Amino acid sequence: MDGNSNIALGSQPADRIKLNVGGKLFETTVSTIQSGGPDSLLAALSNRPRQNPTPVFIDRDPEIFSVLLSLLRSNHLPSTASRFSKQELVDEASYYGIESQLKSAMLPCPLMGIDASLVATIKPASDGIVSTFTAGDEDGSVWAAHGGQITVYDWNLTHAGTIRTHVEDITSIRRVWPDVVAVGSDISAGLHFYDFSNCSRVGSAHWTDKSDPRIYKARAMAIADSPSQVFASFDCPHRENCILVIDKSNLKIVSEFGRQTGGSVKSMVAGKLTYVPDSGLLVGSAITSGAFGYSGYIRLWDPRSGDMVWETIEPGSGRTSRFGDSFADMDVDTNESTLVKICSKSGDLAMADLRNLGDDPWVYLKEKNPSMSNAGGGGNNVIHCYRKQVFVSREGGLEVWSRMDERDRELLEGSYRRNYVDKVEDSKRGIIKKIEGGGDRLFVSRENVEGIEVWESSKFSGAVSIL
Repeated sequence: MDGNSNIALGSQPADRIKLNVGGKLFETTVSTIQSGGPDSLLAALSNRPRQNPTPVFIDRDPEIFSVLLSLLRSNHLPSTASRFSKQELVDEASYYGIESQLKSAMLPCPLMGIDASLVATIKPASDGIVSTFTAGDEDGSVWAAHGGQITVYDWNLTHAGTIRTHVEDITSIRRVWPDVVAVGSDISAGLHFYDFSNCSRVGSAHWTDKSDPRIYKARAMAIADSPSQVFASFDCPHRENCILVIDKSNLKIVSEFGRQTGGSVKSMVAGKLTYVPDSGLLVGSAITSGAFGYSGYIRLWDPRSGDMVWETIEPGSGRTSRFGDSFADMDVDTNESTLVKICSKSGDLAMADLRNLGDDPWVYLKEKNPSMSNAGGGGNNVIHCYRKQVFVSREGGLEVWSRMDERDRELLEGSYRRNYVDKVEDSKRGIIKKIEGGGDRLFVSRENVEGIEVWESSKFSGAVSIL
């Protein structure tokens, strides 16, 4: 069978075909409409006998069809696409069966922090203050928790639906399957799983211990997951805490590790968890602040054995070259296998190689640009590592640290460069509470500000309406 097997009998790719869309005549080639894929409506229409001279009539909007036809010709959307909403384009592409081509053209360019700009703000219809959210790693979708509800926005940032949960106020959330999300609350017991496809709760996990009656009403404080397991840190009212391992296939608890009790910094519940695929380790951290400043710990566990394989406690363990300048936040760059922390007093950024952790593994990054060297610390610093970049918020500002030389894997003082992501007016919208990447988007929420900001490095920047 030759390469033209999908072309109508006797037709050639360069043959012309006429279409009458909504009363407007279009003329194109067989190869152009075949580029929509063999299962598209347009490909089916191209199979008409050549002898039939009557243009095929399609009772749809001709102006939007003109945009989609241009997409099939060039794999890019023309400037006239800006006259229509994203949803109008998606609806028409769905009718013609060319959704994948439109999605490829509409998704943003690779996320580069130094070139990112605010393109949209998504706001749930009710309870617009978002308590927490989780983003889709592949498609740039986002699941936003507000009150006891979860509102889902798809790859197109279109509202895909809302789930009302059994949890009064969601404070931790993680998408563990394409349609399943795990949620927890610092005021409600248990970890709960909800399936968006049928809008129902499909499972729950509770920390219990028959030998210890104090273990009750344990709350899920942080969530992470691997391809086969979910990890959640649990905290009891009397300050006992641990990490539970849950099997994704049946949502049942399979093990427990890291159990500790007491109110000291060393025994606080982990408030952030990250699974590192390359090593199979779980990174957890806890941070608190008081009259004497910040303190906290970073720990690495092997979930297979439940053993802790490394820890640093600041201040107090000696594993810091800047005693008294404890970290205010930390994150894990799973692509680069590095730990990243921001110091509470100086605001300096430090990194450590996960593959070579010792008593003092930190390398403090030095800003070579004198005009940007005074970073400053504070109580509202947030870090998020994504796509080999480190995004940092200091109060309301947003900056990015990017590796200077992608070929050099060694951590050095000058190996990263700092740039501002936002403009001055952007930083005045409020204190940033959470940053998370999804697809080629960066999502940002602010304290007591409705909605989630969407940042992209994209040809659509400045042309996307507030949703």
